[in-house]
Amino acid sequence: MKTLRNLAPAIAALALAACQQTEAPAAENVATSAAATVANAQTGLAPAFTLVDAAGTQRSLADFRGKTVVIEWTNEGCPYVQKHYSAGAMQALQREATADGVVWLTIVSSAPGKQGYIEGDAALAYRDTHSAALTHLLLDPTGEVGKLYGAKTTPDMRVIDPEGRIVFEGGIDDRPTNKVEDLEGANNFVRAALEDLEAGRPVRTAFATPYGCSIKYPEEA
Repeated sequence: MKTLRNLAPAIAALALAACQQTEAPAAENVATSAAATVANAQTGLAPAFTLVDAAGTQRSLADFRGKTVVIEWTNEGCPYVQKHYSAGAMQALQREATADGVVWLTIVSSAPGKQGYIEGDAALAYRDTHSAALTHLLLDPTGEVGKLYGAKTTPDMRVIDPEGRIVFEGGIDDRPTNKVEDLEGANNFVRAALEDLEAGRPVRTAFATPYGCSIKYPEEA
């Protein structure tokens, strides 16, 4: 862990040049996300979608109706994502969740030619490369699904209950930095939401301001 902590500043310095971090999102972005939360509460259901996974198989959200689903937007070049993966924190959460029967969908919405975009062999190797315990890696090169969900950063998270309702969205925790050492003592909102669902109680934190690198949509500079 000490080695990882020593490397973290250097990794972050290299990656930040290509990563438009959004530690403090613009007010209009926060308002949009908050509005999306209200809209989700009103409609009740998470938007339907179908994407192709790393192996070329179509996966639909409807395939997992009746199960709790976590959606994670990722970009392996983003230092905020690297923070969670280099220390094994994201993989640990994935293992905890999937061991309890949760479906974990990791989505890459980076456009071709943009930071984080992967396809072919690189997509197939993603799980092994990062020791990930996700259920499916889904590719969204047009950004259609990311925009459908109002995803703005990497990481950006959603928790969907067995009835198909979004019960949490936004930042993964309350430490909006790219520093590995800040994982210690952080309040992980995804873990808390999953614990609330398992206990049969309302999710106490339904929205957290997202932080990280901006998702590299086609129109993103």
